[in-house]
Amino acid sequence: MSDKPSMDPDRRKWLIATTAVGGVGGAAALYPFVNSFEPSARAKAAGAAVEVDISGMKPDEMRTVEWRGKPVWVIRRTPEQVAELAKLDGELADPNSLRDPAVYTPKYAQNGYRSIKPEYLVVVGICTHLGCSPSPKIQAGPQPSLPNDWPGGFFCPCHGSTFDLAGRVYKNKPAPDNLEVPPHMYLSDTKILIGDDKKA
Repeated sequence: MSDKPSMDPDRRKWLIATTAVGGVGGAAALYPFVNSFEPSARAKAAGAAVEVDISGMKPDEMRTVEWRGKPVWVIRRTPEQVAELAKLDGELADPNSLRDPAVYTPKYAQNGYRSIKPEYLVVVGICTHLGCSPSPKIQAGPQPSLPNDWPGGFFCPCHGSTFDLAGRVYKNKPAPDNLEVPPHMYLSDTKILIGDDKKA
């Protein structure tokens, strides 16, 4: 026989109830703290892949989308613009994108077009010099601050770097590298997924 005093049944129920309520309250108080470690929906969206519908794009047209806080340009080049790219190699600092391809050019874009399909260019619109945003100067011909035989491309007004319509930097310009080609792949003939290239 135990000489331990027995607990009053009502008191026992009261202790169990208050312990349970305290536990629930503690968990509720802890939830916002633990939940703060989860990335916000906005943060998740900022790093998420972006789908671009190119079905209505006309030759010589450019669209801008945002991916990871960066402007990404999607340009549908004309057959003439595509043909012109091969003629510019001698004027470019890195025509085959071989200097730092892991950072700026995925393997599938290490070609003269810097693209999966010659017709479409997908490139980040940020200069590799100091992070300015170049101006699209897609139309060929003389323009302010550009040569008279300008074939079309991009001009960074901050320090004068120029890029062709494949985002390749011209020689003797401040920008050290070609414009970045983001990871991307074609989901169909009319849709590009920017930010994911697992199947590319």
